[in-house]
Amino acid sequence: MTEGAGSPRAASEPGPLLEIRGIDVSYGDVQVLHGLTLTVGEGEIVALLGSNGAGKTTTLRAVAGLRRPTRGEILFRGQPLSRAPAAGRAELGIALVPEGRELWPQLTVEENLLLGAYSRHARPRAAAGLEHAYALFPRLRERRRQPAGSLSGGEQQMCAIGRALMCAPRLLMLDEPSLGLAPRVVDQVFTTIADLHAAGITILLVEQNLRRALALAHHGTVLETGRVKLVGTSAELLASQDIRAAYLGL
Repeated sequence: MTEGAGSPRAASEPGPLLEIRGIDVSYGDVQVLHGLTLTVGEGEIVALLGSNGAGKTTTLRAVAGLRRPTRGEILFRGQPLSRAPAAGRAELGIALVPEGRELWPQLTVEENLLLGAYSRHARPRAAAGLEHAYALFPRLRERRRQPAGSLSGGEQQMCAIGRALMCAPRLLMLDEPSLGLAPRVVDQVFTTIADLHAAGITILLVEQNLRRALALAHHGTVLETGRVKLVGTSAELLASQDIRAAYLGL
């Protein structure tokens, strides 16, 4: 485990799908990220950890094109994203499931799902995308004509994940997917994440439930006030006394 930098990658491991190189991100006069560096390898699950306000959501928003870095660079499959708008990043295969789901409550479940197929390459396969979402979450098929605002919290999370999958992403970013859900539904969400990874999707996961996140992830990065504090394998982070004391209460 290293502090502030990643461990050397073994030659047999896949190459990076996402590289964040020393980015600064601000909201007005308030700087949130300070020289943040992060690598996500092809086929990995990487957990992005830290307390509230550490900069986790801002990191995901920067990758998705919703917040522009003032310094540094983000590369996807080796290509810089600086000139790609948010819609263009979806075309490249980057999808974000935001904290709080951000569904359109007055639209039906199916209409919300179809909003995920707005990109040029996703539109022709919208019907297939719907079938995939309904196969993954049969409850959504049952609720497809209902307003999304009438769904339970767990069903809304299913809808938000299904919407993100409509663009057939190579990188799926999940921001607090278990937030506010009943334990039984949390189990289902984490099972779904594991299934999506098994199907070949690379995942960058922000999650307050550190035990569950690190049980799934290959690696983890811990942020503290917008800076990388620790990087390591899941086993290393779970064994760290700093992590156990700060986040697990042990």
